Amino acid sequence: MKFALDAAQLVSQIQAWGQELAFSQIGVAGVDLSAAEPGLQAWLSAGWHGDMGYMATHGMKRARPAELVPGTLSVITARMDYLPRDTPEDWQTRELQRLQRPGEAIVSVYARGRDYHKVLRNRLQTLAERIQAAVGPLGHRVFTDSAPVLEAELAQRSGQGWRGKHTLLLHREAGSMFFLGEIYLDIALPPTEPVTPHCGGCSACIDICPTQAITAPHRLDARRCISYLTIEHAGPIPEAIRPLMGNRIYGCDDCQLICPWNKFAQRSPLPDFDAREGLSGTTLAALFAWSEAEFLRRTEGSPIRRIGHERWLRNIAVSLGNALRAGAGEEVRQALQTRAGHPSELVREHVAWALAQA
Repeated sequence: MKFALDAAQLVSQIQAWGQELAFSQIGVAGVDLSAAEPGLQAWLSAGWHGDMGYMATHGMKRARPAELVPGTLSVITARMDYLPRDTPEDWQTRELQRLQRPGEAIVSVYARGRDYHKVLRNRLQTLAERIQAAVGPLGHRVFTDSAPVLEAELAQRSGQGWRGKHTLLLHREAGSMFFLGEIYLDIALPPTEPVTPHCGGCSACIDICPTQAITAPHRLDARRCISYLTIEHAGPIPEAIRPLMGNRIYGCDDCQLICPWNKFAQRSPLPDFDAREGLSGTTLAALFAWSEAEFLRRTEGSPIRRIGHERWLRNIAVSLGNALRAGAGEEVRQALQTRAGHPSELVREHVAWALAQA
């Protein structure tokens, strides 16, 4: 062993450091995830990963931490709450009410602030450096939704929560409104205990999914998921799904908004996750008017920037079409007509579809 502290004491010390760095919880998982491989393989074989070719490319490496980073003996898992600091008590009700205002643009709550990749990665790296200062030379690598890592599986095994029927992780005292990150380490640490599931007979997340992407408990077809289609998918959005998207232009929170456990969701103490101007309560027409330069300026340091202006317009065009069908006024039609001759065939096609919804 490389360190003076015994392994259990070191875990306690890492958890204390994690709290100082605004992590909600720190756990430890082992590296044998072989039990998760059949499920991962079945999901990939069914093609439910859609355009996310990288999922298939890496194959079983996701379930084999020691193959991804040779020498890995244990994984530190971290959880960070992300609700903005000023989130009201009735936030779930308020967010669901946005769906009844067809002209309002809905961006997923997690994406309204700073890019979580940057926030978590920097703090995980600081945590890794503190561990190294305590134990000496340390082989480690930090991950935040950025490599073939089976994040939810590792988090579940280390006691960060249980897998809800929507496949997201749930915690009894924090719901599901949190980010996950990991540090792969070349030292063996005792795993923290997993928790028992507490969904019971509830099927609220399955019932509310607007596209029926949750095909059964714990089974998600990403190809039907609005989060996948508005963020990961690069091409045309399937016409059958467009009317179901409503006014959701980046991500979808429905399965989390309806979840009873999210009444316990925690506010982040960090200003990083506070909503940026323009990303909450703004009209579709206003966001559709953003030039590419304005899009880049407004989304600097935001997770939204990675989809680019073209997909931003594609997504909003669909929602504008849905607003037209719902009886929206002339402002919506005029907004769409400003992009009817857009240089991008992708944008033009979605604008034409939207105009035809009147």
